[in-house]
Amino acid sequence: MSLGSHAAVLLEQAVEGLKVRADGAYVDCTFGRGGHSRLILSRLGSRGRLIALDRDPDAVRAGAEIGDERFSMLHGAFGRLAELLAQAGLERVDGILLDLGVSSPQLDDAARGFSFRVDAPLDMRMDTSRGITAAQWLARASESEIREVIRNYGEERFAKQIAAAIVAARARGPVGTTRQLAALVAEAVPTREPRQDPATRAFQAIRIHINQELEELSLVLPQCVEVLAPGGRLVVISFHSLEDRIVKRFLRQHATGERLPQRLPVKARDIAPPRLKLIGRAQRAGAAEVAANPRARSAVMRVAERIGDSRNARAWGLS
Repeated sequence: MSLGSHAAVLLEQAVEGLKVRADGAYVDCTFGRGGHSRLILSRLGSRGRLIALDRDPDAVRAGAEIGDERFSMLHGAFGRLAELLAQAGLERVDGILLDLGVSSPQLDDAARGFSFRVDAPLDMRMDTSRGITAAQWLARASESEIREVIRNYGEERFAKQIAAAIVAARARGPVGTTRQLAALVAEAVPTREPRQDPATRAFQAIRIHINQELEELSLVLPQCVEVLAPGGRLVVISFHSLEDRIVKRFLRQHATGERLPQRLPVKARDIAPPRLKLIGRAQRAGAAEVAANPRARSAVMRVAERIGDSRNARAWGLS
């Protein structure tokens, strides 16, 4: 089976954001098909190091094809970042890249069940070696749970009708394929958004839930701050408003330091200083990239830099 291809979104901008040093150590938390990793490797010297993570076994197999002693491919979710880096013998790194969401090969491989455009088993797992499939979850979840997932993760206003349709259908037999689910959603949604299939939001929501994508993101961001060396960069590319909201709030929180109510008798040295510095504004793909790769349309990239303790102290007048 072909491992597929994938056009890395904001490729040059993301790697520029990392500010790659020739002798630095970097982590590509979402290898995919290695577009970002290969460009990072091209900027590393002989003493540089790149660790790539991915929970998709197909991506791990693709990474194994890179024959470079500076490169290591690890199988695992990025929510285990610190643990996986410890296994690789690293405590601190100089840059971390997170390219969130589903990759083109996952969407294009009908057997994975991510897309409603081709009939296939309703799987949706990014890591096919563990966890329950979307079909298994739909067979056992309560109507209220299905409704909440579709409403919260898909921002779907017809979540109640879709959940009721799924529960009614499964009473007649399993909802086990992508086309079955897409047809149920289409029947339950009374109006359709221009140029968008009515199943888009429901599929997205179920995929996010099955893979615990927002939970993994919330787990990895604090670990990124801990493992980044002073001056190290964090680059995050998100494709969904819920993802970007988590990233934006986290970066702002750690770039402003601890906030306390005014007029409290607290000394400056007792206030936790900021740990990150925001680098520039959020970036989006240009018109040319969107025309060549429509997936880039919703991409938002944010960059932050780890502030060292000594720089914190000087900035806050503590030294």
